[in-house]
Amino acid sequence: MHDFFHTFFDWSEIAGALPSLLGEGLRNTLLIAVLAIIFGLVCGMLLAVLLLSRRRLVRLPARIYVDVFRGLPAIVTVSLIGLGLPAAGIRPFGRSPLGYAVVAVGLISAAYCAEIFRAGIQAVPAGQMQAGRSLGMSYLKTMRLVIVPQGVRNVLPALTGQFIVDVKESSLVYLLGLSVGQRELYFIAQERQAASYNASALVAAGLCYLVITIPLTYFVNWLDRRMREGRPARAGAEEPLPEPALAEG
Repeated sequence: MHDFFHTFFDWSEIAGALPSLLGEGLRNTLLIAVLAIIFGLVCGMLLAVLLLSRRRLVRLPARIYVDVFRGLPAIVTVSLIGLGLPAAGIRPFGRSPLGYAVVAVGLISAAYCAEIFRAGIQAVPAGQMQAGRSLGMSYLKTMRLVIVPQGVRNVLPALTGQFIVDVKESSLVYLLGLSVGQRELYFIAQERQAASYNASALVAAGLCYLVITIPLTYFVNWLDRRMREGRPARAGAEEPLPEPALAEG
């Protein structure tokens, strides 16, 4: 039992790891996750619009993208982007692996965000489109001002959940060999574990991840309850356009 606690809960090892984990690792983990979710939200919305197109040739490329990046293990995507592109001479970020890490996690996030947005937009009642068109708005303007805002509001809990996934998947970028100053939580803990043959630093990193993910998980649950109860998640939320009245025969 002593060996177990010494291996996983060596407080001197945890105390030695915490400054680097909190100062460098936590900052870079959040940086990678935030930039990846922004990348994922922008690309995911564009993909969702393509997936909703009535033209098969427009939908097909988006569907292939979503299926490929949702089907590949995240570690394979990170390796292909972060190691494969520089090896092929494609170096948009130079020698810095941080940019490749953000793109790799962001590409995965975009595939999942696309399906989240698509489901949210399709959940908006069809009458909302009819109402917008009856007021003289074009299809694109109705989508931009009426359908998409309601669809996004429908999926806010799912998008927050995707951010939690991005935080956890940021740990895979240790494969890219981040330099000092760019290391995320897992990379720092793994380095200390390899040097000391003690897993306490990994436990400390796990606690740091929990500090991020547990509050976000409860926030997702709270947001989901508010959505289900029909109360707007923010003050002053606009009401949807009324459906046009049908002319009586």
